Amino acid sequence: MPQPDPLVSAFFTLDFGDKVGGAFREVSGLGSETEVVEEKSAGPDGRLILKKIPGRMKFNNVTLKRGITDSMDMWKWRKLVEKGNIAEARINCTVIMNAQDGTPIARWNLIKAWPSKLTGPSANATNNEVGIEELEIVHEGYERVQ
Repeated sequence: MPQPDPLVSAFFTLDFGDKVGGAFREVSGLGSETEVVEEKSAGPDGRLILKKIPGRMKFNNVTLKRGITDSMDMWKWRKLVEKGNIAEARINCTVIMNAQDGTPIARWNLIKAWPSKLTGPSANATNNEVGIEELEIVHEGYERVQ
């Protein structure tokens, strides 16, 4: 049976309810990792054995990048955290990878996500580059659902 072609993304959209919208050009950090704990013990012959066993699992922070627009959605969401309203800022959301024609081709649901960092664009009026906003969110779990 032939292998399907890898999915090619054109852009990412987010379903953050009423918190954040728009298209993002880059998303990174979707994943998790398990710490490795080394355990030393003696084998049957008395020789030292080093076992590697799973430790704590952690979810990676997700970083989103988009060209700056007149939308204030990310800034308002981040302001909730700055004011100490973490419970209000914490939301379930979906990262959606889209094909060239806008068709969703992959989805990741993030649980209890909130913005831990927001960076505005670097300004340089001598070039014609688009200013990029960067949002970093933390979450308590994720699942790829498509």
